[in-house]
Amino acid sequence: MTTNPIAQRIYRRDRNVVLVGLTGVILVAAIYTILMTREHLRVNELKAAANAFILVCTVNFNDPFAWSDYLALFAMWGVMQVAMMSPTAVPMTLAFTKMDRYKNPERAPWIGSSVFFGAYVIIWLIYSALAALLQWWLHSRALISPTGVAISPYLGGAILLGAGAFQFSSIKDNCLNHCRSPLTYMMNAWEDGLGGALRMGLKHGAYCVGCCWVLMLVLFVAGVMNLLWMAVITTFVLIEKLAPNGDKFGKLIGVGFIVWGAAMMVF
Repeated sequence: MTTNPIAQRIYRRDRNVVLVGLTGVILVAAIYTILMTREHLRVNELKAAANAFILVCTVNFNDPFAWSDYLALFAMWGVMQVAMMSPTAVPMTLAFTKMDRYKNPERAPWIGSSVFFGAYVIIWLIYSALAALLQWWLHSRALISPTGVAISPYLGGAILLGAGAFQFSSIKDNCLNHCRSPLTYMMNAWEDGLGGALRMGLKHGAYCVGCCWVLMLVLFVAGVMNLLWMAVITTFVLIEKLAPNGDKFGKLIGVGFIVWGAAMMVF
C-alpha cells in the first residue's frame, strides 16, 4: 500500500472516524452492562432479604421455561459480549479500514467498516444466545446461583480445568494467530464489496469466538455479572492478541486456571 503523505492523511482521517464510532459502541455497551449489573445485584439483594424473612429458597429452580426470562438472559450476555470483545476487535477493524480505503477510494470509510464490525458482533450474539441457554439450563438444575456462580466446587473446578487446558490446544493457537496479525490477514483474505466485508467480519468473529469461548465460561465460576472479572477477562484477551509475547502469557494464564480448578476440587 502507498506511503504517499496525502494518502496517509486520508487514512488517519478514516481511522479517526472509525475509532469514534467504535468508542461510542464500546461506551454504550459498557455503561449498559454496568447498569444491568447494578440492577441485577439490587434485585437479588431484595430477594435475599425477603427470603430471610419468609424462610424460602431464593430461586424456584423448577419454574417452567419462560421465553421472557431467556430473552433477558440473552440481552444480558449480548450486551456484555459487545462490551468485552469490541475493544479486542479494534485493531482488525482499523486494518480493514486501511485496506478498504486502498481498495475502494471512492467509498466513505465507515460504510465497509460498519459492515465488517457488525458481522463480527453478529457472531458474538450467536455465542451469547448459546451462553444464555447454557445458563438457563444450569440454573434450572440448581447447578448455579442466581448470580450465575457454580454452586458445586466440582463444576467450578471442571470449568477452570477445561479453560486452562484449552489455552494449550491447537484450536486456540490457530485462532489466536489469526487475531494477532490483522494487516497480514487483511492482505491475504481480502474480499471485495460489502458482501466481502460481511463475510470477512463473520470469519473474524468466528476466529475470535474460537479463541475465547471457553475463557468466557470462567464467568460461571467468578460470577456472570461480576464487573471486575469482565474487565479481567477482557484484559487477558487484549494482552493475548496485542502484546509481543501474548501467546506465552495465555499459556501462563492456562496454568493458573488449572491450578485454581484443581485446588477448588480438592479443597
